[in-house]
Amino acid sequence: MYSEKVMDHFMNPRNVGEIENADGVGEVGNAKCGDIMKIYLKIENDVIKDAKFKTFGCGAAVATSSMATELVIGKTIDEALKITNKAVADALDGLPPVKMHCSNLAEEGIKAAIEDYLRKTGRLSKECESEVCGRRCDDLHHHLGEEDDD
Repeated sequence: MYSEKVMDHFMNPRNVGEIENADGVGEVGNAKCGDIMKIYLKIENDVIKDAKFKTFGCGAAVATSSMATELVIGKTIDEALKITNKAVADALDGLPPVKMHCSNLAEEGIKAAIEDYLRKTGRLSKECESEVCGRRCDDLHHHLGEEDDD
């Protein structure tokens, strides 16, 4: 059963649409269920000023996409990178276990859009441009010069 917040974000999704000339765009999909999310970010001085999304998928996918945009607006890119699938699900007062993969889509979409922004601004490290890092970096903080010196 879905929470009231999930139903509200599904029935009245926030920030639906596209941002023309977006600073970062991320498109992710889940082969398991066929959901596809595209998220657009407008970023000024490393702060996310606006976020929009288009999602093809189930109600939980729409709700998590909607909540993800709500969570990132006003955050720095560093803060946005810390938003996890659990944080998205918690903000919606939970998701059924069978639908938790939808919150993964939201987290991955945010990271993909920020990765695109870093690529466009020339801040994506050489390692991440190569096959060593791959298309999706799990830890984009090293792009921001925040690597630990371990």
